[in-house]
Amino acid sequence: MTIQALRERRNGIAIEARKLLDDTKDKKWTPENQTKYDTLTGEISDLDGRIEREQKVLDLAAEKHFTEPLNKNGKRDTEDMLSEIGIFDTWSRRGEKGFSAEQAAKFYNTMSTTTGSEGGYTVPSAVASSLIDSLKLFGGMRAVAEPLNTAQGNPLSFPATDGTAEVGEILAENAQATGADPAFGTVGLNVFKYSSKIIAVPIELLQDSSVDIEAFIRKRIIERIGRITNQHFTTGSGTGQPRGIVTAASSGKIGTTGQTLSVAYDDLVDLLESVDEAYQLGGKCKFMFSQSLRKVLRKLKDTAGRPIWTPGYEAGITAGAPDLLLGKEVALNNDMPVPAANAKSIIYGDMSKYIIRDAMQVNLMRFDDSVYASKGQVGFLAFMRSGGNLVDSGAVKYYQHSAT
Repeated sequence: MTIQALRERRNGIAIEARKLLDDTKDKKWTPENQTKYDTLTGEISDLDGRIEREQKVLDLAAEKHFTEPLNKNGKRDTEDMLSEIGIFDTWSRRGEKGFSAEQAAKFYNTMSTTTGSEGGYTVPSAVASSLIDSLKLFGGMRAVAEPLNTAQGNPLSFPATDGTAEVGEILAENAQATGADPAFGTVGLNVFKYSSKIIAVPIELLQDSSVDIEAFIRKRIIERIGRITNQHFTTGSGTGQPRGIVTAASSGKIGTTGQTLSVAYDDLVDLLESVDEAYQLGGKCKFMFSQSLRKVLRKLKDTAGRPIWTPGYEAGITAGAPDLLLGKEVALNNDMPVPAANAKSIIYGDMSKYIIRDAMQVNLMRFDDSVYASKGQVGFLAFMRSGGNLVDSGAVKYYQHSAT
């Protein structure tokens, strides 16, 4: 069965599970309903695993041989070679010495020099944009946070305030209005220098014109920088690294003794209700937890014995429905802490109050000295300056497991 067929099968089962929940909403949840629901969600979990394995095979195949459209002569058109990506491709394969006269003339307008004698250049905007966009799909935090791009990397203090306690007043005729200045504070939104570590590319790949080098390098950068930044945006300490959303969030619910590994239905209700309704009315509040915890939450039931997890499904580009927990959307992030004593394994709230700041552009260096040439390789090293912080701690709350 193809991966597309697997996805279509999963969507069909998820829709059936949702229909079962909707059709019995005002009725008693029977053992027969539970048996059917367990069968459907069990098959969904099995299909999720098969889809993930099939996707890994496809990714490995794509990684082995990246291809890009060529003209009928098997070469790139001159117009393509003079584009930002075309110039980047030539620079990646052969360095500056490999440029044509037209490419050389355009090169310094496309890639600004940082340490040219050492091979360091700012990645062209078209390549940098695609890299940042791809990072949104990696890890989970960039998909829910608010992005902020700055031209400089100077230290930045971002205004923060909680207006949920501020109220107006009734005034008598001709009475003086009372002053009530918002209590603004600030949180640091500094950036930190991230490195992809050196990416060694075999010369054979660089010599093969059918290999999409831009995609190859971009994938490596995304994997390496994406992993470390998502970890820090999630649980970073704020000292020498970004302050993670879990670190910055405030307490919503602490499990009772004995819940070092478990979560109860009442805990989730308390966590949800700990976030002020003013945030919830904005429509951006959602749960976030790891994939391992999802297995536990899928099995939870409310006080009437009904499942509180509603499977999501896809139906085209914009249609479909997301996974829901207690009627709220879910965001998966495998850098969230796993259930353990005192672990903060679940957060809930308006995660757009977490701001991810990217400063300037991505910088890429190329190394073809003897260290790499002797191994038949060329080295690439990317740098990126990013930071993050939660600007309103009341917008996001966490569930913490008990100590014992």
